[in-house]
Amino acid sequence: MTEESYSTTSHLSVAMTTTDVADEEAMISSSSDGATVYFQCAVVVIGVVGAAANALILYAMIASDQNKKYLLIFNQNLCDLCSCLLLVVTHAVSLCNIYLTGTLGYWLCMILLSENLLWCAIDASVINLLSITVERYLKVVYPALGKKLLRKWVIYSIAAFAWIASITYNMVFVFTTSGVVHGVCYSTVLYMSPLANLVNTIWYFVSSLVIVVPIFVFCYGHILAVIRRQARIMAGHSVPGLSTAQTQSQHIQSNVIKTMTFIIAFYVITWMPIKCYYLLIMLVNINFFNTAVYYITIFMGFLYICANPFIYATKFDPVKRILVGLIPCKKSQQAGVSVNMTTTRIAVQTYN
Repeated sequence: MTEESYSTTSHLSVAMTTTDVADEEAMISSSSDGATVYFQCAVVVIGVVGAAANALILYAMIASDQNKKYLLIFNQNLCDLCSCLLLVVTHAVSLCNIYLTGTLGYWLCMILLSENLLWCAIDASVINLLSITVERYLKVVYPALGKKLLRKWVIYSIAAFAWIASITYNMVFVFTTSGVVHGVCYSTVLYMSPLANLVNTIWYFVSSLVIVVPIFVFCYGHILAVIRRQARIMAGHSVPGLSTAQTQSQHIQSNVIKTMTFIIAFYVITWMPIKCYYLLIMLVNINFFNTAVYYITIFMGFLYICANPFIYATKFDPVKRILVGLIPCKKSQQAGVSVNMTTTRIAVQTYN
């Protein structure tokens, strides 16, 4: 769960007491409620599209047997699929505007309406994305060390850690800063003090951008430098036969790096606005908040979750081949080529 989450009547994680919450209810305008409904409807739509696209990519990876070869990339798509499904469920339930009472209302707030599960999946995706970056760095820049460290059980442990760390953080964070007041779920707003809210805001900004982005730049900068150096060496020492195998291996490696570079650049572009905007509000002036700007920036972040599979579909060759094979006209063309080749073979054999 992060600071960008909101409830029916609260759009920012501001430190509040139950009295403050009651006073805030009177401040919510009908135009803001209308904007919230439109925003949630739009989020449900992109969530459905993203879920379908991510499910298709997962199928293509399994069909091409890439899920075992690139386990962390497979886990990345799994995180995105869960994020899209939870995006749809969370906002669809929120649109129902349920009055929360009793134990059921409390748990519905803490697990679903607070976007707790949704942010478990989103944060797991970010941790996993960072893990892929380090994995690629070790395999390309330090291949001997990477082969020694990145054993199968280590990769599985890293994939599991992304989920465990995200779930642990979000569960603790939500249960200590959320609650039900007057039948409404207030997510991550009931802080002990404004200082606690400020510390958490700065921590999340630093951990999700200030630390992560330099790691991305450092790792992929070195990776691209190594790939270019290898390409120059291969061009200067081309050996027939051996060079073909090396070129193919280089192409596969370059394809994976290119795919992940696009995804990381897309992550920075789409998530940076909301994180910077929220930090600006908390550090400068809470009255600086603008509903339209908030919805546009948070929508960009959600768009990242749903657009990732289209990057895989266009940049990741094994997945692209499977997806192209699913297109009816392409199947017909492939079948026609196969029939023509078979007919030609039979004719040659008969002639001989």
